[in-house]
Amino acid sequence: MLFSLTSSATDLKPRPDRCDRLGRIRLVRRLLAVLLVLLVLAPAGAAAGAESTRAARVMLGRSERGRPIVAIHTGSPHGLRVLVVGCIHGTECAGIAIARALERARTDLDLWIVPNLNPDGYAAGTRQDARGVDLNRNWSSEWPGGGRPWDTYYPGPRPFSERETRIARNLILRIQPQATIWFHQHMDLVWAWGQSTVAGRIYARTAGMSFYHHHWLDGTAVNWQNHHVPGTASFVVELPAGSLSAAQVRRHVHAVLTLGDSLSP
Repeated sequence: MLFSLTSSATDLKPRPDRCDRLGRIRLVRRLLAVLLVLLVLAPAGAAAGAESTRAARVMLGRSERGRPIVAIHTGSPHGLRVLVVGCIHGTECAGIAIARALERARTDLDLWIVPNLNPDGYAAGTRQDARGVDLNRNWSSEWPGGGRPWDTYYPGPRPFSERETRIARNLILRIQPQATIWFHQHMDLVWAWGQSTVAGRIYARTAGMSFYHHHWLDGTAVNWQNHHVPGTASFVVELPAGSLSAAQVRRHVHAVLTLGDSLSP
């Protein structure tokens, strides 16, 4: 009986191989606990990182015919503020494709995108808005006056007579963009002047386009912005005629992002 008890006591002592197994079990448990913590924290961290690049839709107002005019705000609020307008003339809207692609781009810029400032003209297939006004001659800087509705360059009865122009003006005054790109057609060049010259040259070089260094036209958006918004660079990108290929869209998206990086402090 004594021998049996002694034998049982000996069996209760941990064997070396059993100690190893216990150590491995404890190690695995610790690793699993660490992994569980990482899995719990990772989504929160990813969400925090994605916060700066989540696109937000901002309702700016409505056109003369009641169509919504929206801006997409994406990127980082701490980045260089860049505004892109895809379409201002209803028959020159290839830039909408670039604007839509920019909505999905990951960037550190504080990027504001207005895909279409003239939805009425776009729907009707007219250069002008629903009241027969060329929205890019309706700005107050050197406003030309004259003409009548549906003339090609009719500037309206007075500066900012059109609600679409006022929507764009109010957005620019609100966000104070350091750079603004206005897409037009069909000259296939970048048009910049004065304080927007450096930015225009960077864009033209990056996009592989010709650079046209010439004074702004009377009553245009770039004329007004370069005169009324301190420290801004507003210029025109005249896209070629027709729709853009996927490769062309990518090239212009790259040019927009490169411009922002080049102008950033």
